[in-house]
Amino acid sequence: MLGPQAAQQTTAAGETAAATPQDGGWAQRIWGSRIFDELTVADLVLILAVVALAWILSVLVRAALTRAFQRRAPSDQGSQLVVKRLLHYVIMSVGFFLALNLAGFSLTSLFAAGAVFAVVIGFALQNLSENFVAGVILMVERSITPGDVLEVEGRVVRVIRMGIRATVARTRDDEDLIVPNSLLVTTTVKNYTLHDSLYRVRASVGVAYSSDIAKVRGVLESCARSFAGRHASKDPRVLLTEFAANAVKFEVSIWIEDPWHSAWLLSQLNEAVWSALKSAEIAIAFPQLDLHLDPEVLKALGARGAPGSEARPSDPAH
Repeated sequence: MLGPQAAQQTTAAGETAAATPQDGGWAQRIWGSRIFDELTVADLVLILAVVALAWILSVLVRAALTRAFQRRAPSDQGSQLVVKRLLHYVIMSVGFFLALNLAGFSLTSLFAAGAVFAVVIGFALQNLSENFVAGVILMVERSITPGDVLEVEGRVVRVIRMGIRATVARTRDDEDLIVPNSLLVTTTVKNYTLHDSLYRVRASVGVAYSSDIAKVRGVLESCARSFAGRHASKDPRVLLTEFAANAVKFEVSIWIEDPWHSAWLLSQLNEAVWSALKSAEIAIAFPQLDLHLDPEVLKALGARGAPGSEARPSDPAH
């Protein structure tokens, strides 16, 4: 049996031991407090830390890829951008799901809920979803990359920047167009620089029917071969395309290296064709109208012009 002094010491020790966890328990209570039903402050900090590490990893990996691309293919800017952006999305997605898994969330139930959520969002934001999926397709296929020259809905544009929702393109008038990615995937788009940048320019000209066809062909071929903007790897072509009403029409075609400047080079080619034909004294045809009259009509007109055939004012026929 304990004495009164021992009992007092035991009671004091118990109070001290009880006070110790109470003093240190405030941090545990805050750290373990729940923000939502299954999300604590510790879970939130863990998720943010893992996502931040994923972001840092993405930055480091993209920087390493940039240095590697500069050593191997410094001119392929479009491919660099596509690869780095896809890699960023993959790393961030893996980091986000890993953070949720470490925080104790069930990915199976999360995926099931995400599927339902995706269906609802898909109906509500159908156009946005289409553009997002189309953006991923474009980045994976790489059929269109920044710097490409395209023809979209009848307009020639150059791709400036590709995003996950839309693509920014610039016209020859320096107008910036925001093109939805779904338009680039679901419609027919001409990509003049998909495999190479060679582009054919065609100039049409008509000469008089009295011209020497062999001479015309020789002059046009010489003009096309000596044209400064022609790509040397492709021979020019001169074709007789049509026997029109007022002219024999020829087409002069050459290959150029940059389709973006095709309009300016076509103007230069037209001027060169004009000068070559003028120097060779070959007439460039223009629309004319020949009027043929029957002999009876000519006789009647001659009778009207004969002396004494002026009409009287009272004559109703005149």
